[in-house]
Amino acid sequence: MASGLPLRHPAQGFNASQQLIKSDRGGMLTMSDDNVMMKQIVGTHAPDGREVDVTPLLHLVEDILKRATLQAHAELEDKTQQINFVSMIDALTYTIDRISCEIAYKALSGTDAHATTLSIFNMLTSYSWDAKLVLTLAAFALNYGEFWLLAQIYSSNQLAKSMAILRQLPNIMEHSGSLKPRFEAINNLIKVMMDVARCVVQFKDLPSSYISNEVTALSTAMAHIPTAVYWTMRSVVACAAQITGLTTMGHEFSVSTTEAWELSTLAHKLNNILELLRKQLATCYQHIDERRSIETFQMLKNLFEMIHIDNMKVLKALIYAKDDIQPLIDGSSKKRVHLDVLRRKNVLLLISGLDISNDELSILEQIYNESRQHGTRLDNQYEVVWIPVVDHSVHWSDPMKDRFESIQSAMPWFTVYHPSLIEMAVIRFIKEVWHFRNKPILVVLDPQGKVVCPNALHMMWIWGSNAFPFTSLREESLWREETWRLELLVDGIDPVILNWIKEGKYIFLYGGDDIEWVRKFTKTARAVAQAARVPLEMVYVGKSSKRDKIQRVMATITMEKLSYIWEDLTMIWFFWTRLESMLYSKIQLGKLDDHDPMMQEIKKLLSYDREGGWAVLSNGSNVVVNGHSTTVLPTLVEYDLWKDQVPDKGFDLAFHDHHLKLHDISHPCCRFDFPMTTGRIPHTMKCPECNRTMEKFSTFLCCHDETIPDVLFQ
Repeated sequence: MASGLPLRHPAQGFNASQQLIKSDRGGMLTMSDDNVMMKQIVGTHAPDGREVDVTPLLHLVEDILKRATLQAHAELEDKTQQINFVSMIDALTYTIDRISCEIAYKALSGTDAHATTLSIFNMLTSYSWDAKLVLTLAAFALNYGEFWLLAQIYSSNQLAKSMAILRQLPNIMEHSGSLKPRFEAINNLIKVMMDVARCVVQFKDLPSSYISNEVTALSTAMAHIPTAVYWTMRSVVACAAQITGLTTMGHEFSVSTTEAWELSTLAHKLNNILELLRKQLATCYQHIDERRSIETFQMLKNLFEMIHIDNMKVLKALIYAKDDIQPLIDGSSKKRVHLDVLRRKNVLLLISGLDISNDELSILEQIYNESRQHGTRLDNQYEVVWIPVVDHSVHWSDPMKDRFESIQSAMPWFTVYHPSLIEMAVIRFIKEVWHFRNKPILVVLDPQGKVVCPNALHMMWIWGSNAFPFTSLREESLWREETWRLELLVDGIDPVILNWIKEGKYIFLYGGDDIEWVRKFTKTARAVAQAARVPLEMVYVGKSSKRDKIQRVMATITMEKLSYIWEDLTMIWFFWTRLESMLYSKIQLGKLDDHDPMMQEIKKLLSYDREGGWAVLSNGSNVVVNGHSTTVLPTLVEYDLWKDQVPDKGFDLAFHDHHLKLHDISHPCCRFDFPMTTGRIPHTMKCPECNRTMEKFSTFLCCHDETIPDVLFQ
């Protein structure tokens, strides 16, 4: 802020003091006296516009007073060696000496504390409020520091001993026990004096480009600062009087009841002032953070619209802009590294919260490691970086810390060293521009930092590292090469099924959570296959939800030997995640309802999963039927009605034709559920069965499966 921020009206200074006097139960002055007093103080204020950077001087004062009040029992950081004080001291030493002498002289002559304080204000009329305060504190620190310096070294230094005798210090130290309460009262007052001074200087240092007097919190604080400065300087005078009394009259110097009461009352008054100023300062910082966040957010948007020679500007803006620390952890060595390791590489930003599932991590790690093992073509061309998104307003608890470190240690790729490095503006950008909604996304940046795919997680689930370089163009190309076949559903999950395909067997993939339907379906299917003399294999792939119930169904299937199952629940999770990814991939490409027969079948399967059981029959790679439980089981049950067609048409075509007749009679509802945590939700969808536009509902759902501990979100 500019030196000596203008007050809206001279009366504001003393009006503000009224609020503070009201909160002071034992006010030292009546309100009318206080108003008159503050009019005097504000009347002395005529800043000439000179700029004085008081922060280094305040650090020096703080160092002196801390070492004095702690009497050298504590190890303190030596800030004085970090700052060049010479030119500053040259300019201010005369003023500081004058104030020091004024305080000492007035204390010896018994001048009224207010009169002494007013005389200091008259000496400092051309300085800003913060400069008046820090210069006065520096003058006090000069005398108080000398007092305690002699006290600390006089026993081992002859010069100091001689000077200490003149100051009656040996006598005072002999009676330090009885004087302890007095020094404690002085030290307590000094502490709050310094707290107020730091607060006043912090207001002065607020960046004027982000905040002005039009902000209520700042204007309120600026109206109270004259009062804060006055009472802090008045406290300096009171403390100085105590020290002067001791050094001139010795330990016999007694403190009157009024003077003892004054020290505690001043501390109480300053604490009230400090509480008010800190509250306004916190509001000011919040305002500045919001303004900076808006600026950073816009800068990020602009940055991604520009062309760059490499990806460093973009990565620094997203992860960490400075060069003072190493912001990444290398997953392979677990050592910290700089962002330079990502320069001119394809970078895949894995963005998630701490609730990323172990299933997701397990499959991602498998794909990542496979890409590293299959030659060097991809090794040096892309890197993965985990960007942990954590709400900064939520307390960073031990369970959150443990969860973060557990995830980080398990990742073989680069990770951000700590979630706090990711700024709030970056989190806003990730959510608003990249549509992050808690479910993990994988944003792909090319070597120049350009976004070439807003979320490559879908294509990575579907095609693994074959999707490199993970661009939207590559995604479209892969879809053009794809056909509706069984490999699309199970590739990369289970080699057993791939062997069945090679052997040309008939294969039933089926799912659902109704164990009675599962029993009837598997037994009927096996009986029909034996009757038709066709080789049939069946595999149960569960459901996309209700994991606990699926485990019970799997246990029954295994015990009763109904069919083959995937014992690893991660395989079931991956099967459904890949299917959902196929849908989301098409949504992301804007080709959800482009009358693609393959997409219609995928949508049917996802819909059937929400509405009971289902089964997909294939002859080797070729998918014969993709049907709901209400049509597939009746087709098998009615085998006698179509078995005569098997010799002519073949089992697959005969099954297909009869299923089609039943399908035309029975039309189960189609349903799709899109969690609100999904980044991109389509505005409309066509039904895969009848091609009509589907109705849209809002649903609240709880399946009681694998809940993340609440403690992560408290």
